[in-house]
Amino acid sequence: MNINTRTSLYGVFGNPVSHSLSPAMHNAAFRQVGHDGVYLAFEIREIEAGITAVRALNIRGVSVTIPHKISIMPLLDHLDPMARKIGAVNTVVNQDGVLTGYNSDGLGAVAALKEKTEIAGQSVAVIGAGGAARAIAFGVQAEGGNVTIVNRSADKGERLAKDLNADFRPLSEFSGEDVRILINTTPLGMTPNVDATPVPADKLEPGMVVMDIVYNPLETRLLREAGARGCTTVDGVAMFVYQGAFQSELWTGQKAPVDVMKQMVLDALKK
Repeated sequence: MNINTRTSLYGVFGNPVSHSLSPAMHNAAFRQVGHDGVYLAFEIREIEAGITAVRALNIRGVSVTIPHKISIMPLLDHLDPMARKIGAVNTVVNQDGVLTGYNSDGLGAVAALKEKTEIAGQSVAVIGAGGAARAIAFGVQAEGGNVTIVNRSADKGERLAKDLNADFRPLSEFSGEDVRILINTTPLGMTPNVDATPVPADKLEPGMVVMDIVYNPLETRLLREAGARGCTTVDGVAMFVYQGAFQSELWTGQKAPVDVMKQMVLDALKK
Protein backbone atom coordinates (compact mmCIF):
# COMPACT_ATOMS: atom_id res chain seq x y z
CA MET A 1 0.00 0.00 0.00
CA ASN A 2 1.60 3.26 -1.17
CA ILE A 3 0.34 5.98 1.21
CA ASN A 4 1.13 9.53 0.16
CA THR A 5 -0.28 13.06 0.34
CA ARG A 6 -2.97 12.21 -2.21
CA THR A 7 -4.24 9.12 -0.33
CA SER A 8 -7.88 9.46 0.74
CA LEU A 9 -8.87 8.54 4.30
CA TYR A 10 -11.86 6.33 5.17
CA GLY A 11 -12.91 4.63 8.38
CA VAL A 12 -15.45 2.95 10.61
CA PHE A 13 -17.00 4.89 13.49
CA GLY A 14 -18.36 2.90 16.43
CA ASN A 15 -17.92 1.86 20.02
CA PRO A 16 -16.55 -0.76 20.32
CA VAL A 17 -14.62 -1.28 17.06
CA SER A 18 -11.63 -3.32 18.22
CA HIS A 19 -13.25 -6.45 16.75
CA SER A 20 -14.00 -4.86 13.36
CA LEU A 21 -12.75 -6.48 10.17
CA SER A 22 -13.91 -3.55 8.05
CA PRO A 23 -10.33 -2.23 7.66
CA ALA A 24 -9.08 -5.57 6.33
CA MET A 25 -12.02 -5.90 3.94
CA HIS A 26 -12.06 -2.36 2.57
CA ASN A 27 -8.29 -2.02 2.23
CA ALA A 28 -8.27 -5.28 0.26
CA ALA A 29 -10.99 -3.86 -2.01
CA PHE A 30 -9.09 -0.60 -2.51
CA ARG A 31 -5.93 -2.49 -3.49
CA GLN A 32 -7.82 -4.76 -5.88
CA VAL A 33 -9.45 -1.90 -7.82
CA GLY A 34 -6.43 0.40 -7.60
CA HIS A 35 -8.11 3.06 -5.45
CA ASP A 36 -5.69 5.36 -3.61
CA GLY A 37 -7.29 5.14 -0.18
CA VAL A 38 -6.69 3.81 3.31
CA TYR A 39 -9.38 2.68 5.77
CA LEU A 40 -8.96 2.73 9.57
CA ALA A 41 -11.04 1.94 12.66
CA PHE A 42 -11.97 4.80 14.99
CA GLU A 43 -13.50 4.23 18.41
CA ILE A 44 -15.96 7.12 18.60
CA ARG A 45 -17.85 7.71 21.83
CA GLU A 46 -19.43 11.05 20.82
CA ILE A 47 -20.65 11.00 17.24
CA GLU A 48 -20.75 14.80 17.09
CA ALA A 49 -16.97 14.83 17.61
CA GLY A 50 -16.62 12.19 14.91
CA ILE A 51 -18.49 14.26 12.35
CA THR A 52 -16.40 17.30 13.27
CA ALA A 53 -13.32 15.19 12.51
CA VAL A 54 -14.77 14.10 9.14
CA ARG A 55 -15.17 17.73 8.11
CA ALA A 56 -11.85 18.92 9.56
CA LEU A 57 -9.73 16.05 8.17
CA ASN A 58 -11.69 15.62 4.93
CA ILE A 59 -12.36 11.96 5.64
CA ARG A 60 -13.91 10.81 2.37
CA GLY A 61 -16.14 8.02 3.64
CA VAL A 62 -17.30 6.43 6.87
CA SER A 63 -18.93 3.17 7.88
CA VAL A 64 -21.21 3.72 10.88
CA THR A 65 -21.85 0.99 13.43
CA ILE A 66 -23.17 0.53 16.97
CA PRO A 67 -24.30 2.78 18.64
CA HIS A 68 -24.35 5.67 16.16
CA LYS A 69 -26.55 4.61 13.23
CA ILE A 70 -29.53 6.70 14.31
CA SER A 71 -27.90 9.54 16.25
CA ILE A 72 -25.68 10.45 13.29
CA MET A 73 -28.62 11.35 11.04
CA PRO A 74 -29.30 14.96 12.13
CA LEU A 75 -25.59 15.75 11.82
CA LEU A 76 -25.46 15.07 8.08
CA ASP A 77 -26.20 17.45 5.20
CA HIS A 78 -28.31 15.06 3.15
CA LEU A 79 -29.94 11.64 3.49
CA ASP A 80 -30.50 9.12 0.74
CA PRO A 81 -34.28 8.50 0.45
CA MET A 82 -33.92 4.86 1.58
CA ALA A 83 -31.84 5.83 4.61
CA ARG A 84 -34.45 8.45 5.51
CA LYS A 85 -37.23 5.89 5.18
CA ILE A 86 -35.35 3.34 7.26
CA GLY A 87 -34.40 5.89 9.89
CA ALA A 88 -30.78 4.77 10.20
CA VAL A 89 -27.45 5.39 8.44
CA ASN A 90 -24.50 3.02 8.13
CA THR A 91 -22.58 4.78 5.36
CA VAL A 92 -21.42 8.37 4.88
CA VAL A 93 -20.02 9.85 1.68
CA ASN A 94 -18.10 13.13 1.85
CA GLN A 95 -18.35 14.84 -1.53
CA ASP A 96 -16.55 18.19 -1.49
CA GLY A 97 -17.51 18.79 2.13
CA VAL A 98 -21.15 17.71 1.73
CA LEU A 99 -21.96 14.69 3.89
CA THR A 100 -24.65 12.29 2.63
CA GLY A 101 -25.95 9.32 4.60
CA TYR A 102 -26.90 5.96 3.08
CA ASN A 103 -27.93 2.58 4.41
CA SER A 104 -26.64 -0.70 2.98
CA ASP A 105 -27.60 -3.02 5.85
CA GLY A 106 -30.93 -4.01 4.34
CA LEU A 107 -29.41 -4.68 0.93
CA GLY A 108 -26.68 -6.81 2.47
CA ALA A 109 -29.05 -8.85 4.61
CA VAL A 110 -31.46 -9.52 1.75
CA ALA A 111 -28.64 -10.61 -0.56
CA ALA A 112 -27.28 -12.97 2.09
CA LEU A 113 -30.70 -14.48 2.85
CA LYS A 114 -31.56 -15.01 -0.80
CA GLU A 115 -28.51 -17.25 -1.15
CA LYS A 116 -30.32 -19.73 1.13
CA THR A 117 -34.08 -19.06 0.99
CA GLU A 118 -36.97 -17.21 -0.54
CA ILE A 119 -38.22 -14.22 1.48
CA ALA A 120 -41.55 -13.37 -0.15
CA GLY A 121 -44.49 -14.64 1.87
CA GLN A 122 -42.33 -15.95 4.71
CA SER A 123 -42.82 -15.15 8.40
CA VAL A 124 -39.67 -13.36 9.59
CA ALA A 125 -38.77 -12.64 13.22
CA VAL A 126 -36.26 -9.79 13.55
CA ILE A 127 -34.60 -9.78 16.98
CA GLY A 128 -33.59 -6.30 18.07
CA ALA A 129 -34.87 -2.77 17.53
CA GLY A 130 -31.77 -0.73 16.74
CA GLY A 131 -30.48 0.73 13.49
CA ALA A 132 -29.56 -2.62 11.94
CA ALA A 133 -32.98 -4.06 12.83
CA ARG A 134 -34.68 -1.10 11.15
CA ALA A 135 -32.72 -1.47 7.94
CA ILE A 136 -33.05 -5.25 7.72
CA ALA A 137 -36.76 -5.23 8.53
CA PHE A 138 -37.43 -2.65 5.82
CA GLY A 139 -35.37 -4.71 3.37
CA VAL A 140 -37.28 -7.89 4.22
CA GLN A 141 -40.60 -6.13 3.84
CA ALA A 142 -39.52 -4.77 0.44
CA GLU A 143 -38.97 -8.40 -0.61
CA GLY A 144 -42.47 -9.39 0.55
CA GLY A 145 -41.58 -10.92 3.92
CA ASN A 146 -43.96 -10.69 6.89
CA VAL A 147 -41.99 -9.12 9.73
CA THR A 148 -42.43 -9.46 13.49
CA ILE A 149 -40.15 -7.38 15.70
CA VAL A 150 -38.91 -9.26 18.78
CA ASN A 151 -37.18 -7.19 21.43
CA ARG A 152 -36.38 -7.20 25.14
CA SER A 153 -37.52 -3.58 25.57
CA ALA A 154 -41.20 -3.19 24.72
CA ASP A 155 -40.94 0.59 24.19
CA LYS A 156 -38.28 0.39 21.49
CA GLY A 157 -39.73 -2.74 19.94
CA GLU A 158 -43.27 -1.41 19.72
CA ARG A 159 -42.03 1.88 18.29
CA LEU A 160 -40.14 0.12 15.50
CA ALA A 161 -43.05 -2.23 14.82
CA LYS A 162 -45.37 0.77 14.51
CA ASP A 163 -43.00 2.45 12.02
CA LEU A 164 -43.00 -0.75 9.97
CA ASN A 165 -46.71 -1.47 10.41
CA ALA A 166 -45.53 -4.84 11.70
CA ASP A 167 -46.30 -7.06 14.69
CA PHE A 168 -44.35 -6.92 17.95
CA ARG A 169 -43.56 -9.68 20.40
CA PRO A 170 -41.56 -9.33 23.65
CA LEU A 171 -38.40 -11.43 23.64
CA SER A 172 -39.56 -13.12 26.85
CA GLU A 173 -42.62 -14.44 24.99
CA PHE A 174 -40.84 -15.62 21.85
CA SER A 175 -41.60 -19.28 21.19
CA GLY A 176 -40.29 -19.81 17.66
CA GLU A 177 -43.64 -21.17 16.49
CA ASP A 178 -44.77 -20.19 12.99
CA VAL A 179 -41.43 -18.48 12.27
CA ARG A 180 -39.77 -19.44 9.01
CA ILE A 181 -36.81 -17.01 9.17
CA LEU A 182 -35.15 -15.68 12.34
CA ILE A 183 -32.63 -12.82 12.15
CA ASN A 184 -30.51 -11.71 15.09
CA THR A 185 -29.58 -8.04 14.71
CA THR A 186 -28.24 -7.59 18.26
CA PRO A 187 -24.55 -7.85 19.27
CA LEU A 188 -25.27 -10.84 21.53
CA GLY A 189 -22.70 -13.52 20.81
CA MET A 190 -20.12 -11.13 19.36
CA THR A 191 -16.46 -11.45 20.37
CA PRO A 192 -15.50 -11.41 23.22
CA ASN A 193 -18.92 -12.39 24.66
CA VAL A 194 -19.15 -15.54 22.58
CA ASP A 195 -21.27 -17.50 25.07
CA ALA A 196 -24.23 -15.11 24.77
CA THR A 197 -27.23 -15.87 22.57
CA PRO A 198 -30.49 -13.98 21.98
CA VAL A 199 -32.78 -17.02 22.21
CA PRO A 200 -32.54 -20.45 23.86
CA ALA A 201 -31.87 -23.42 21.61
CA ASP A 202 -35.29 -24.95 22.32
CA LYS A 203 -36.94 -22.00 20.54
CA LEU A 204 -35.22 -22.93 17.26
CA GLU A 205 -37.48 -25.16 15.20
CA PRO A 206 -36.06 -27.68 12.70
CA GLY A 207 -36.34 -26.30 9.17
CA MET A 208 -36.10 -22.68 10.31
CA VAL A 209 -33.63 -20.38 8.55
CA VAL A 210 -31.50 -18.65 11.20
CA MET A 211 -29.33 -15.68 10.33
CA ASP A 212 -26.94 -13.87 12.67
CA ILE A 213 -25.50 -10.54 11.55
CA VAL A 214 -22.61 -11.01 14.00
CA TYR A 215 -19.61 -12.12 11.93
CA ASN A 216 -16.94 -12.40 14.62
CA PRO A 217 -16.97 -15.25 15.52
CA LEU A 218 -18.03 -16.75 12.20
CA GLU A 219 -20.16 -19.37 13.95
CA THR A 220 -21.91 -17.76 16.91
CA ARG A 221 -23.53 -19.77 19.65
CA LEU A 222 -26.90 -19.03 18.03
CA LEU A 223 -25.80 -20.48 14.69
CA ARG A 224 -24.08 -23.46 16.29
CA GLU A 225 -27.21 -24.38 18.24
CA ALA A 226 -29.43 -23.69 15.23
CA GLY A 227 -27.38 -26.07 13.09
CA ALA A 228 -27.63 -28.75 15.76
CA ARG A 229 -31.43 -28.32 15.77
CA GLY A 230 -31.70 -28.90 12.02
CA CYS A 231 -31.97 -25.26 10.94
CA THR A 232 -30.43 -23.70 7.84
CA THR A 233 -27.90 -21.10 9.00
CA VAL A 234 -26.71 -17.85 7.43
CA ASP A 235 -23.57 -16.38 8.99
CA GLY A 236 -22.82 -12.69 9.32
CA VAL A 237 -19.97 -12.65 6.79
CA ALA A 238 -22.30 -12.75 3.79
CA MET A 239 -24.28 -9.69 4.90
CA PHE A 240 -21.11 -7.92 6.06
CA VAL A 241 -19.45 -8.35 2.67
CA TYR A 242 -22.50 -7.42 0.60
CA GLN A 243 -23.17 -4.24 2.57
CA GLY A 244 -19.46 -3.43 2.39
CA ALA A 245 -19.47 -3.88 -1.37
CA PHE A 246 -22.22 -1.26 -1.65
CA GLN A 247 -20.13 1.11 0.47
CA SER A 248 -17.00 0.52 -1.59
CA GLU A 249 -18.83 1.25 -4.82
CA LEU A 250 -20.19 4.52 -3.42
CA TRP A 251 -16.71 5.63 -2.37
CA THR A 252 -14.67 4.49 -5.37
CA GLY A 253 -17.16 4.53 -8.25
CA GLN A 254 -15.90 1.07 -9.23
CA LYS A 255 -17.48 -2.37 -9.05
CA ALA A 256 -16.56 -3.94 -5.74
CA PRO A 257 -14.43 -7.14 -5.80
CA VAL A 258 -16.86 -9.15 -3.67
CA ASP A 259 -14.91 -12.42 -3.82
CA VAL A 260 -11.69 -10.72 -2.72
CA MET A 261 -13.48 -8.94 0.13
CA LYS A 262 -15.10 -12.14 1.36
CA GLN A 263 -11.86 -14.12 1.25
CA MET A 264 -10.03 -11.41 3.19
CA VAL A 265 -12.69 -11.50 5.94
CA LEU A 266 -12.61 -15.30 6.13
CA ASP A 267 -8.81 -15.32 6.28
CA ALA A 268 -8.84 -12.70 9.05
CA LEU A 269 -11.34 -14.72 11.07
CA LYS A 270 -9.04 -17.76 10.96
CA LYS A 271 -6.17 -15.86 12.63
